[in-house]
Amino acid sequence: MRTKIKDILKSEESGYNVNVKGWVRSFRNNQFIAINDGSCMGNIQVVIGLDTDEAIIKKINNGASVSVDGTVIPSLGKGQKVEIKADSITILGECDPEQFPLQLKNRPSLEYLREIAHLRFRTNTFGAVFRVRHTLAFAVHKFYNDRGFVYLHTPVITASDAEGAGEMFCVTTLPLANPPRDENGGIDYKEDFFGRCTNLTVSGQLEAELGAMALSEVYTFGPTFRAENSNTARHLAEFWMIEPEVAFNDINDNMDLAEDFIKYVVGYALEHNREDLEFLAQRLTDEEKQKPMNERSDMGLIEKLEFVLHNMFERINYTEAINILLDSPAYKKKKFKYDVSWGIDMQSEHERYLVEKHFKKPVIVTGYPKEIKAFYMRQNDDGKTVAAMDILVPGIGELVGGSQREERLDKLTERMKEMHIPADEMYWYLDTRRFGTVPHAGFGLGFERLVLFVTGMTNIRDVIPFPRTPKNAEF
Repeated sequence: MRTKIKDILKSEESGYNVNVKGWVRSFRNNQFIAINDGSCMGNIQVVIGLDTDEAIIKKINNGASVSVDGTVIPSLGKGQKVEIKADSITILGECDPEQFPLQLKNRPSLEYLREIAHLRFRTNTFGAVFRVRHTLAFAVHKFYNDRGFVYLHTPVITASDAEGAGEMFCVTTLPLANPPRDENGGIDYKEDFFGRCTNLTVSGQLEAELGAMALSEVYTFGPTFRAENSNTARHLAEFWMIEPEVAFNDINDNMDLAEDFIKYVVGYALEHNREDLEFLAQRLTDEEKQKPMNERSDMGLIEKLEFVLHNMFERINYTEAINILLDSPAYKKKKFKYDVSWGIDMQSEHERYLVEKHFKKPVIVTGYPKEIKAFYMRQNDDGKTVAAMDILVPGIGELVGGSQREERLDKLTERMKEMHIPADEMYWYLDTRRFGTVPHAGFGLGFERLVLFVTGMTNIRDVIPFPRTPKNAEF
């Protein structure tokens, strides 16, 4: 039976027989093989006998997969407490070193590794990133399960646009070369599979609200899609969203839940992936050394995560945030790329200034102008703002966006009319306000942004296994 390398290294015991399987990371002096099986950052050193078949030795190349039977013994070398003395070794899969595109000795760039995303899992960096991603996903479910939430699977295919959050991918079975036309010359979607125009979802929130109106506490965790033609380090066409919705919660309850949630998953990753995070922290430190002094971060990765874990998030309203920005040296010295005034949708540079320079801690901003927020957000008594909230964190800016939802039917229908949202098509959403409406609130957290924040990676394409971006749908 195969033993995971993680378990061998963790126990540090010796004197027992094992079978390990993995991929060769290095082979020295025709005797010492470093093998990794992906279960942890560390490799196990295997010592083979000098009498090992020459035909096998020739096949022990970087990238080859092997199976080793042997005995765990104390290691005489530095860097590991135990190693394996091989009794037998079997080549499971050969690897031609001349053709293998992943040469680890040269530390390939992240840009190059995106081109071979099917192999980048084998590097230390991406092994660490995707083990952390797994832990965070597990922590999400554990957090909500332990608090009595119901996990709701909301549809991937939808006829609603949620909030007008961006261009959508159309789902159709109509022949693209010659689709049926209606009397006005437009595409006749009545002939399509669903009998209407449908798209890939941009959010599961509206459907989650329906569940919360009966189950009280629900959450979604699924793929969402936006067809924005954007090639920035912050955008993906396919990404995962976590969206809790809670009946009887107001905006303050919503902020409390979101802060508790972020702290929980960050703490869970620190507890269960310390080795991976320390490796990523060192990698980030090495990257920071290449930047000018004025662009370097004040905190290392572990320090940043522990700071978030152990400090209360600052809570301010939008008007206070704008005033802080207007009074800032950065604004007065014209260092912001985007202008600042009441009514703007704050850009990442503004959000990061509040977090990294002014408060030096995560910040929750509430009370945004209603003109820049979605129709379903509860209107405040001032008539100008809504009960919205964004959580801003170091290095990322906005990590969470949410609100108390508008539960008053008259206010909601009035706002939909102002924003030209057809009420007849949204009858099912309005029904929750007609039949037993209650105050409720929720938020959305982009999972890849969370992974980006926790791992310290700087490009969102590096925290999802196979990024989908404009002109790129490889693998």
